[in-house]
Amino acid sequence: MTTADLGRGRRVGVPSTALFTDQYELTMLQAALKSGTAGRRSVFEVFTRRLPEGRRYGVVAGTGRVLDAVENFRFDPDVLAFLREKDIVDGATLDWLAGYRFSGDIWGYPEGEVYFPGSPILRVEGSFAECVLLETVILSILNHDSAIAAAASRMSSAAGGRPLIEMGARRTHELSAVAASRAAYVGGFASTSDLAAGFRYDIPTVGTSAHAFTLLHDSERDAFRAQVDSLGGGTTLLVDTYDVAEAVRTAVDIAGPELGAVRIDSGDLLLVAHRVRQQLDELGATDTKIIVTSDLDEYAIASLAAAPVDAYGVGTQLVTGSGHPTASMVYKLVARAESADPGAPLVPVAKKSSGGKTSVGGRKWAARRLDGHGVAEAEVIGTGEVPDELAGRQLLVPLVEGGEVLVRETLDVIRDRHAAARAGLPLSATQLSRGEPVLPTEYAHGTSGS
Repeated sequence: MTTADLGRGRRVGVPSTALFTDQYELTMLQAALKSGTAGRRSVFEVFTRRLPEGRRYGVVAGTGRVLDAVENFRFDPDVLAFLREKDIVDGATLDWLAGYRFSGDIWGYPEGEVYFPGSPILRVEGSFAECVLLETVILSILNHDSAIAAAASRMSSAAGGRPLIEMGARRTHELSAVAASRAAYVGGFASTSDLAAGFRYDIPTVGTSAHAFTLLHDSERDAFRAQVDSLGGGTTLLVDTYDVAEAVRTAVDIAGPELGAVRIDSGDLLLVAHRVRQQLDELGATDTKIIVTSDLDEYAIASLAAAPVDAYGVGTQLVTGSGHPTASMVYKLVARAESADPGAPLVPVAKKSSGGKTSVGGRKWAARRLDGHGVAEAEVIGTGEVPDELAGRQLLVPLVEGGEVLVRETLDVIRDRHAAARAGLPLSATQLSRGEPVLPTEYAHGTSGS
């Protein structure tokens, strides 16, 4: 077992990621080794042909986890024994896998950056053999995390600066929940209820009590008294178990006007929030905050913009991508050498088919063109030389060189990058109404889009 840097200085042991793959990647490897093509230098790119319906931009998230996965992609004895027992590949392939270490290069959009259809979000270069094996693990991470981050970004924009709490762990797979917390933080959330996410990624954690705690006690007053005695007057009391107005009176009576916050988890949140705010102010608890939860999404959050709400807790809709649980990214071979000779030139390759599944061949660069006001106006993608006017606006950065990871960033750096990238888009990017991507994708140097 090796270790990977999974947060801001936190190192957590992780097992081999080698079986986070599809069988056909290993059978392709076996056939390529036999045919003599496995060593051909190859270029794979990750991109999406379209954004989810109605979305104006995508968010790159999960890159740090991809780098950890590549670093830990090792075929240890137990994994090799499984492959041998199941007769998945032959002995020569198993011998090759035993020494597998990715030794190529990876370039990509910095994590937290925005992307558009056709954007070469990640570029993986090396031999065909070592690159093809990484397809599934890279896509599983980027597709999940980018979908969650995009939903989080829309929600944080709708929140208008009010903090958001990620609280969806019970609505998804336990490991997906940790990744979702990370992606949500990248997209603009302020904290999480998931302690595993807090441990791994040093995301601020929050949480006080659920309805079960109130129901445990003989009265709501007893429950509030127990919580305040344990956690102090600055705690958050859940006030909708029985009667909200009576609960608010009891909460202030017990905690005093220094009560930290009340949480509302049901009912007409807009109406109830206004009534609770008025009641708190009348009771002298003018600094007590109001937190709302209850199946919120970006539209519900936007509808509460005029409500006296101080923070939102979001669960199900966030961890399921608010209706779009995947970013639909693909991993395609776009160039390969004419032979296994290290000096053989690269030739563009691309799938040609009907049904919208064509792709664009060639090793690509990407740049974002700005208008006269410094606002992004187009995503420009091309092959060959980068035009001088775009040289300073290139988006891909080196992430891995010769198999060595070059970039380890804190989540705060990534989160700030996303906020800056979103702020650099046209204002219509944050509209929740359905529309096309806010930036058009343009192809340069004879590169044709599809």
